Amino acid sequence: MMDKENKTKHHHDMHHDYDHEHMNHGEHNHDHHNHSGHGDHGHGGHGAHMMADFKQRFWVVLVLSIPLAIIAPMLMHLFGYHIDFPGQGLLEFGLATIVFFYGGKPFLSHAWHELKSGVPGMMMLISLAIVAAYVYSVLTTFFISGMNYYFELASLILIMLAGHYIEMKAQMSAGNAVESLAKLLPSDAEVIHEDGSTSEVKVDQLKKGDRIFIRPGAKIPIDATVYEGHSEVDESMLTGESVPVLKEADAKIVGGAINGDGILKATVTKTGTDTYLAQIINLVTDAQAQKSKAQSIADVWAKYLFYIALVAGIIAFVAWTGVDGYLMGLQFMVATFVIACPHALGLAVPLVNAESTSLAAESGLFIQNRIAFEDAHKIDKIVFDKTGTLTQGEFGVDEITVMDDKFNETSLLQIVYAIESQSEHPIARGIVKEAESRKIEKLQVADYHNLTGKGLEGTVDGKNIQILSPKATRQAGYTFDEEAFKASASKGRTVVFVIYDQVLVGAIAVSDIVREEAKAVVADLQSKGIQVLMLTGDNQQVADSVGQALHLDDVFAEVLSDEKADKIKSLQADGGRVAMVGDGVNDAPALAQADLGIAIGAGTDVARETGDIILVDSNIHDVLNILNLSKATKQKINQNLMWGAGYNVVAIPLAAGVLAGLGIVLGPALSAIIMSLSTVVCAVNARMLRRAYKKLQAN
Repeated sequence: MMDKENKTKHHHDMHHDYDHEHMNHGEHNHDHHNHSGHGDHGHGGHGAHMMADFKQRFWVVLVLSIPLAIIAPMLMHLFGYHIDFPGQGLLEFGLATIVFFYGGKPFLSHAWHELKSGVPGMMMLISLAIVAAYVYSVLTTFFISGMNYYFELASLILIMLAGHYIEMKAQMSAGNAVESLAKLLPSDAEVIHEDGSTSEVKVDQLKKGDRIFIRPGAKIPIDATVYEGHSEVDESMLTGESVPVLKEADAKIVGGAINGDGILKATVTKTGTDTYLAQIINLVTDAQAQKSKAQSIADVWAKYLFYIALVAGIIAFVAWTGVDGYLMGLQFMVATFVIACPHALGLAVPLVNAESTSLAAESGLFIQNRIAFEDAHKIDKIVFDKTGTLTQGEFGVDEITVMDDKFNETSLLQIVYAIESQSEHPIARGIVKEAESRKIEKLQVADYHNLTGKGLEGTVDGKNIQILSPKATRQAGYTFDEEAFKASASKGRTVVFVIYDQVLVGAIAVSDIVREEAKAVVADLQSKGIQVLMLTGDNQQVADSVGQALHLDDVFAEVLSDEKADKIKSLQADGGRVAMVGDGVNDAPALAQADLGIAIGAGTDVARETGDIILVDSNIHDVLNILNLSKATKQKINQNLMWGAGYNVVAIPLAAGVLAGLGIVLGPALSAIIMSLSTVVCAVNARMLRRAYKKLQAN
């Protein structure tokens, strides 16, 4: 869809009476992810600040980790070198203390919130590990003998900071939909006083009953009813429908729409939360809030792993204290807590997400809601908007009817081309495009002007030419084949009639162009067992014509914006998982309500920011890529989670000393090695996502 913000000229030329009986546009009125442990991440400015904070902490910890790695007992033992100098222990202690308090602060803080809420998750599991590693290491530095965990502490915090930064970055683009909706309204309105004079006031100061003056090309500031004037109003930003709507006395107008070339005087009917846009904002906000309640599966796993590690560690401490004293008990408890630390679990999802984000970008997808994306493969119903989604939102010529022997298709199109080339109306652009594709010579036009609410008029080669709507053609006294007109209208076509030198010589039928790839995409989705439906504010005839052309499973027409979200809810109530694909402001509530909201990249800012996934290239074939990539991503996430948590099933009992009697003991060094290896396994598996994705695409 075009950016209507920049279209300040608005040469809509009051083109044809686009009520056109069959279209009835005047009747339409068409009208995230939250981890339990870090639900404060948020979006917008606060989210950006937190992401920058994680990034800064990561770099500081990375720098401090380098000397800790060089003098780490585990690494010296592993690589067979030895470093020993006066004050080495104090240096390790100093560096690790900064790492613990500075780098670990976000996790400790969120762990405190989890503790108070009584719902442990990833943050408490991380905090359990880093507190145990730090306290034990301090004890080995100053009070007891043993190998410290300073480097393990630093590496854990470093990896967790990286994982959370990756995750937050993937979420940062979501959540700006409400801001974009608010920007659709101008800040000022022109009020008409009793004496007929006007003055500017702030929109939020308007009251019901106030009279407002709307100039040509201006944004309509608030919901109102026209009492004087006539103009074609561009409501595409709100409705998604590209045809301007004729507004005359008693017609309702909506704040955020753009006036055409006429002057409108209107009475304010709705203010504040009652306005159309305010209702849309509320619908979007409510739907997004519902969706944000989803909890990461990694947090669910971490919750149970926390209890397992805590209980196992305490049992190990008590048991081994009774056998060999508290130092031995302490060593086994700390080993248990360290082996349970979620290096792998914490990175299992972010590593796969980072890889899938890269693959998504290559496939023309921008992921804004990770949880919704991961579950995309479960979708069993996909609902498409019509205009700008299944169709291009642009008009093309379907049929040229010649009614006079003086003309053929080419000569008729030539004179219409001459007149329509003077207009910026969507239908005019469709006719001009057709003429240009046929390389038809453009004739000179004189005395061009629009016939408000009726069509266009001009002189070509000394002959008067009028391009009229069906209604205006009848009013001018001309007759045409009404049955043929109705048949054309039933196919969703808009018809304009050509009057040449006071003689009706022909008609041209145009319609919104169905996207070339739409039929194949619909067929592919249906072959996967997915129902494909269409939801539109357009009339039933137009909707049915598109539905039949694409062999859709069902069509819902004449649906207002607030009703679109309700329709999605009803489909969800049937037990299905529903995806919505749309591009307009009127689609935003439905996009937010759906289990998966897919926004067309060329659509409105509001739609893009409400969607869970954006089709960057505006190619609906990418919907198939979403399903394939989601399935492959979920497979890798599950595999990583199984490994990240599964290895603990074996490692925790061993770290607790269950098989110590058989000589099998996981000391601090070996525990750290196993923990690190689990992370490597998850990283390698994440890199194999590309292969899995390509395999699904090929099938």
